[in-house]
Amino acid sequence: MITRRSLLVSAAAVAVGAGTPLRAGAALPEVDMEALIKAAQIDPRRADTALTEGARDSVLLVERALQARGLLAATYVDGHFGTSTVAAYAAYQRSLGYTGLDATGLPGPSSLRSLGDGRYTVVRSISPGSIVTMRGVQVNTRTRSMLLEAERLLGRQLGLTQGSYNTGVGASAGTHDGGGALDISVSGLSSATRTDVLRRLRTVGFAAWYRTPDQGDWGYHIHAIALADTDQSTGAQNQAGDYYLGRNGLANRGPDDGPVVSPKRTWEEYQRAR
Repeated sequence: MITRRSLLVSAAAVAVGAGTPLRAGAALPEVDMEALIKAAQIDPRRADTALTEGARDSVLLVERALQARGLLAATYVDGHFGTSTVAAYAAYQRSLGYTGLDATGLPGPSSLRSLGDGRYTVVRSISPGSIVTMRGVQVNTRTRSMLLEAERLLGRQLGLTQGSYNTGVGASAGTHDGGGALDISVSGLSSATRTDVLRRLRTVGFAAWYRTPDQGDWGYHIHAIALADTDQSTGAQNQAGDYYLGRNGLANRGPDDGPVVSPKRTWEEYQRAR
């Protein structure tokens, strides 16, 4: 199976259908991958075509590259990474040979660079890292680093009941199929401690909520999604976008019921702010 981590696209293959690149020697504009991924998570969940702050120029560069390949109509080249842009990017990923979770329309570093050959360079790149086992569940190394930092802030270790890359859990609606997803045990934790756990998880870049049995077919636990994880399933992408928009990450898209953390930062933003 071809994955984002293993696919190497030759320069000649990338150039086919790429449209007219900038002249030789010209400085290429930059796509800020951090801003782009934020828009790709938030914009499809908006009720309108508002733009994600700081992402417009990067989104436009990607949309123009998709348009040059005949994958996106000109009317959608607007700086809003909405559902049409997601579908166009997914089509581009499939054209590279990606399938399944690697072709959801959420840009990964390899596909983003190949799309921009001769058009733009990628800065502030994000990578989920490799898949590892942590306390009996699978996570990627980016998620592991985030959790360890949250635990350092808490001064305690947390129990994990479910990790990432787990396709066998129907109740999760696919949120654990890809990367960046965790379920955390709340056994023995007081209400105040649960709230502190949520706050620390949010501080380091997770969308995190306390889940109860009256919300769905699950027991009491904390559900966390690593913002900007490029291995996310579509369900996890939607939850990340809803978190940014002040919602609870459930199907009813109700108001966020967790502790307020402002600003809402990704892991990379948190590290720069330390």
